[in-house]
Amino acid sequence: MKRRHFLQLSGTALAANTIGRYAVATPATAGDAADSAAFLAARRFAELSFGRIAYVERGAGPAALFLHGAPLNGFQWRGAIARLDSERRCIVPDFMGLGYSEIPAQQPLTAGAQCAMLVALLDQLKVEKADVIASDSGGAVAQLLAARHPERVRSLLLSNCDTEPNSPPKGVLPVIEMARAGTLADDTAKWLSDPALARATFGAAVFHDPSRFTKKTIAYYVEPLVSSPLRRAQYHAFHVALDPNPLTGIESVLRRSRIPVRMVWGASDTIFPLADAEYLHRIFPRSQGIRRIPEGKLFFQEEFPGIIAEEARRLWQLA
Repeated sequence: MKRRHFLQLSGTALAANTIGRYAVATPATAGDAADSAAFLAARRFAELSFGRIAYVERGAGPAALFLHGAPLNGFQWRGAIARLDSERRCIVPDFMGLGYSEIPAQQPLTAGAQCAMLVALLDQLKVEKADVIASDSGGAVAQLLAARHPERVRSLLLSNCDTEPNSPPKGVLPVIEMARAGTLADDTAKWLSDPALARATFGAAVFHDPSRFTKKTIAYYVEPLVSSPLRRAQYHAFHVALDPNPLTGIESVLRRSRIPVRMVWGASDTIFPLADAEYLHRIFPRSQGIRRIPEGKLFFQEEFPGIIAEEARRLWQLA
C-alpha cells in the first residue's frame, strides 16, 4: 500500500559550448539524451562548508537562481534557462541530498540548512542579489530565503510549492513514511530498470504528458540518489526533514515583504492545489497575481518552459 501511494500520489518524492538550447518542447524526444549529456558537461562544483555543491551556470547579466523540486535536480530547469540565459546569469544548484551535490554524512538536510547553503553559494559566486525561480520543495526554501535574507532576493517566481498551511502536503506524507522506513530509495531505483512503470505512476502524477519522462531523464534524476549507501541514506534524510513543517511562523514575515512575487501554477496538480497559489497571492504585499496552467501538474515547468520564461521576464520588469 505504501509503495502504491508513493508511485501514484507523490509529487515531491520524485562544456559551456555544448549546453546549447535544450530540446524540451512537448512531446519529449531523443533530444533528452543530448540534453542530459550537455547538462552533465556543464556541471560545476562549489566547495562550501556544506559539501561540494553541484550547479550549472549559464549566461550573463543579473543573476537568476533556479530551485528544483524532489526527487529532481537542476536538470528540471534546462528548458527555462535555455530561454533566459541571454538576459540573465542563470545559476542552477542541486540541493543537498538530491541531485549530484556531494554532502558529508553529518550535514543536516533541512530546508533551513538548504537556505543557508544557498547564501554561501551566492557568496562564493559573488552574487549579491538574484531573481529566484522555484518549484515544489524548492519553493519552501525560496520562501525561507526571502524571509531570512530579503536583501538577496530581487524577485520571486513560485510554481506549485509548499506554503505554511500546506507543508508537508498530505500527498507527500506516505513518501516521508517510506523514507523513515528506509524503503524509498529501493522503490525509486526500480524506475531505472522499468521506465514504463515510472511513466505510468510517477510520470502520470506529475506531467501532463508522461511520455516526456524518458529513460535518459529518469536516469539523470535517479542514478545519483541510489548510487551508494550514503546517497540512499541522504535521499531518505531529505524527505524525513520535510516534517515537521519548515515554514511554521513564516507568514507574518512574508506579509511584510517588499519583494515582487508572481505565481505560475499547474491547475491540475493534486499535491499543491490552486488554493496554495491564492494563499501566497494574499500574503505577499507585492504579489503580481497568478497565472494558471489548466493542464499543468506538479512539474509542468519541464513541459512548458516557455511559460516560465515569459512570466519571469514579466516579473523582472518590476524588480
